[in-house]
Amino acid sequence: MQRGILFVCYGNACRSIMAEALTRHHFGESFEVASAGIAPLGHIPENTRSVLEEAGISWKGLSSKSIDSIILDRFDRIVNLMDIPIQPFIPRRFHHIIIDSYVQDPFGRSLNSYKDTRETIEKLVLSSLPRWLEAC
Repeated sequence: MQRGILFVCYGNACRSIMAEALTRHHFGESFEVASAGIAPLGHIPENTRSVLEEAGISWKGLSSKSIDSIILDRFDRIVNLMDIPIQPFIPRRFHHIIIDSYVQDPFGRSLNSYKDTRETIEKLVLSSLPRWLEAC
């Protein structure tokens, strides 16, 4: 079975989209990666697109979507980027690992906030993701 990781935040418009894009950029097709939101915004904000493009990270093909639209069985790990528990939004049948790794939401803030979030998530992806997937 191929390893998989799902990043989740509130709107799937900033944090989890950045995490998916950065993971794809740094790890390619090594494992399945996706993102979702508990209340998806439905589009990717200009500031999210801008800070990814500025760093040379593609966001093409990514979209803001609901966790309800994701087949969770494809993933060994769910990374919760919010400061609230995600378990109420996950079906009881999901028996894999949930990792809480809060990252501040830049939505509605300055472009610099989006850049700070991108940098935080990139560090998280590069330093923690390999360790999280080791046990898969």
